[in-house]
Amino acid sequence: MAVIMHVDMDAFFAMVELRTRPELRGRPMIVGGATRGVVLSATYEARADGVRSGMPMTRARRLSPRAVVVPASHDRYQEVSEAVFAIFETWTDVVEGASVDEAFLDITGSLRRLGATPAEIGEMIRAQVHDEQRITCSVGIGPTKFVAKLASREAKPDGLREVRPEQVITFLHRLRVEQMWGVGEATAGKLARFGLTTVADLAHTPVETLVRAFGAHQGRMLSDLAWGRDSRPVVAREPERSIGSSETFGTDTDDPQVIARELLRMSDRTAGRLRRAGMVGRTVAITIRFADFTTITRSGTLSSPTDRTDEIHARASALYAKLGLQRARIRLVGVRVEGLVPLAEAHQQPSLAEPDHGWREVEQAMDAAAVKFGPRAVQRAVLSHRRPGRD
Repeated sequence: MAVIMHVDMDAFFAMVELRTRPELRGRPMIVGGATRGVVLSATYEARADGVRSGMPMTRARRLSPRAVVVPASHDRYQEVSEAVFAIFETWTDVVEGASVDEAFLDITGSLRRLGATPAEIGEMIRAQVHDEQRITCSVGIGPTKFVAKLASREAKPDGLREVRPEQVITFLHRLRVEQMWGVGEATAGKLARFGLTTVADLAHTPVETLVRAFGAHQGRMLSDLAWGRDSRPVVAREPERSIGSSETFGTDTDDPQVIARELLRMSDRTAGRLRRAGMVGRTVAITIRFADFTTITRSGTLSSPTDRTDEIHARASALYAKLGLQRARIRLVGVRVEGLVPLAEAHQQPSLAEPDHGWREVEQAMDAAAVKFGPRAVQRAVLSHRRPGRD
């Protein structure tokens, strides 16, 4: 039986804005136009006042007069979304984006490959998203996309809810019909006129009755979903041909020690993602974005494919050194490995100075500890330093 995960960012646009506006944490905040347009996102403090996404801004300001309104930064949201999806794709290659801030993941194969439980993988993904992007997400796990979506909604904010196959009927039948994914206001109203207010009511209504009331397609679909039947697979998007990581500093920096440390951190993160994906690569590329948003990339090829932090970091550092930058203020650094091939198919040239057992085994042990205890359970001492701009 499939194990499907639905990951949904919590108040995505608002949480991304709080990364650069930490003074607004704990206060109502709305993302959108100052006076016109609609609410794009709102913090949970504003939602407590009744503010909702899609609401006219004039009404939102009346409901939450204390709220701070900030304009949308769509380029930044896209950048964070791509980084989050990169995390997903290191756990499974079957990732279906539902929107910029949510995705379905089929982790059935990952359970066997990693020897982890669904909840362990879910918590690890949540920890990585928080650690790397400083935003929170909610995770729902179930045997179908429908159940996983409902479970993630129950997990909000910043939680995880797993519904095992034997729990599906109990989980669903206690819900009201309007809580079902795909049941809008009009359908819920029509069901209410038939006296069907809970999913249990819907499930125990003859399918023929539902077909007469809603048509063949919708009637059968409502009956199937009420019993937890959903045959829709997770449809993977085109797989990435490279794996990488990047860090946008909270404050632009020209400190060479900070930049060197972040190159190591991004190399370490990228190597871990390669190992989880079972891939190795020969080309290492770095991305440097300056304070004025000018961006440059440089790449170099290794003698053999790798997934090891030290080899990736050595090439990334050499590429950066060749730039000859003199105290330039930098906004973002990134490390990416390209030319990927499956580890099982790669020929890796051994070094004469390399012992039979060494850093590869150490990194594999670190990976196992991270799955169990979180992304920072074991790490290099130099990476324990706080990153610039972190609160």
